[in-house]
This record gives sequence, structure tokens and C-alpha cells, in this order.
Amino acid sequence: MTPEERAQRCADAMWATDDASQALGMRIENVGPGTATLTMQVRKHMLNGHGICHGGMIFTLADSAFAFACNSYNRLTVAQSNQITYLAPGQLDEVLTATATEVAREGRSGTYDVTVTGADTRQIALFRGLSREISGTHFEENTE
Repeated sequence: MTPEERAQRCADAMWATDDASQALGMRIENVGPGTATLTMQVRKHMLNGHGICHGGMIFTLADSAFAFACNSYNRLTVAQSNQITYLAPGQLDEVLTATATEVAREGRSGTYDVTVTGADTRQIALFRGLSREISGTHFEENTE
């Protein structure tokens, strides 16, 4: 199995039970070893009192992209800590894109950067996630 096929199988296994991402209308656009790109359209119920996309929704999109990127090696991986900086507001009906990229992976720990962009490719937010592998896999692999 190629690393790309492994990453896709991991994403498929996670997506099957990821009710949160699905309920928010997220879509996996691309996944590979240590990387993932997800999109989400800002809908009316995602707006805050200022009429812009709630920061928690943007964080959730970035966190989901982070999750699919760091789980792409068929090792169960969870967030150890995350941090986000908001740069511009997301607007109603705008499609936001979160692109996660692996920065470092050593032992059981990983560092991932996620850039969230808007429809006009302006930067909406910058997110950094630290991951930690736990025991288990997403699917059984033939080791022969």
C-alpha cells in the first residue's frame, strides 16, 4: 500500500464516524501523508453577533484538517494542544478552506500548521496543532 493509499484509508475510516465535521458541512478535498485540505461553507447558523463566521466554527474547520493530516499514517493520533490566530472574518456563504501541513513528526509527537483561507484566498486564520500518537490503528494492515 502506498503512503497516499494509507492516508486515504485512514481518512475514510475517520470520516465514517466524524459526525461533527459532517454536521457542519465540511468536505475533504485532499488528504495525503501528513497533509489534508478541508472546506466548509459559512451558513447562517455559523454567524456570531457581529454577523461574521463565529471563531469556534473556523477553529473547528482547522482542527478537523489537523486531525485528518496527523492521522494519515494509520496510527491513532489526538490533539495535545492547539492555538489559533484570527486574521480576517469569514462571511456568510463564503467557502473556507483549511490546509494542514506537517511541520515535524518525531516519535509519538507531531507539529502541524493549518492555514484557513477565504473564497478570495485571503488568510482567515493561522492554526498550529501539536499531536500525540496513542495506541491503536484505524484499520488492520497486512505486514507480510
